[in-house]
Amino acid sequence: MDQTQRAARRAGGTDRAGGRSGRRQADPTAPAIPTAPAGAPVLRPLTARSIVLSTLLGHHPAELPARALVRAGQVFGTADGTIRVALTRMVAAGDLEQRHGSYRLSARLLARQARQDDSRAPVLREWTGDWEIALVTGERRTVAERAALRQAMGTLRLAELREGSWLRPANLERPRPPAAAEQCAWLTGVPDDDPARLAARLWDLDGWAAQARWLLAALTAADTLAGRFEVAAAMVRQLLADPVLPAPLLPADWPGEELRAGYGAFEAEFRAAVWGGTG
Repeated sequence: MDQTQRAARRAGGTDRAGGRSGRRQADPTAPAIPTAPAGAPVLRPLTARSIVLSTLLGHHPAELPARALVRAGQVFGTADGTIRVALTRMVAAGDLEQRHGSYRLSARLLARQARQDDSRAPVLREWTGDWEIALVTGERRTVAERAALRQAMGTLRLAELREGSWLRPANLERPRPPAAAEQCAWLTGVPDDDPARLAARLWDLDGWAAQARWLLAALTAADTLAGRFEVAAAMVRQLLADPVLPAPLLPADWPGEELRAGYGAFEAEFRAAVWGGTG
């Protein structure tokens, strides 16, 4: 069963903690969600955990009282008890911290919130044609060190040209995580060949654009807030994979900003439903 078929069958679910939420009937007059392209993000079912997590990830500071998170669940028809059980389980799993009747994201998820915020509004600088180049200098690295470096390079939106060689256009302002600063020598350079051709080699730009356009179409086709919630969660994951390249290196009609605007429109809708437009 492909993603389109799964999306079409999402007409309801259970009301158990962490299970399906928001029983609903599809509108037969709504436009059909188009077939997903290769590599498209999976539309994950709406759960009590995803409601809590997305609500806190979108809130600054990322801390809310239990009653506010219960109210967010009510918007999707999720029972109060289901949200409260999910909160207990998320605290036990280390996803949340509880204090004085409120819940806040753990340090790990606060880092995720920062990455999501950056993916929605990356800090750009004028691009002069230079590229950042990182060369791994450590001869003997542990598995944990290698994994930490790969995660850091993903956060920095660098691509691996070959093992131990990472690069990207120097058009972003962001701090370097310790793993990247400590394990690499950093250089600035300019490619001899066409930089747009190099960018297309490093990133699957056509694939990313096709997936982004599918998500925008799926958001339009979703006929319930719960359905749009599922698509919006996938949009966030897609934005995290956006290389955020300078315009001269991108294909025509790049949908990056359109995807950000689409997610922003959903977020405004969600805030209005939960908080009356505030929060």
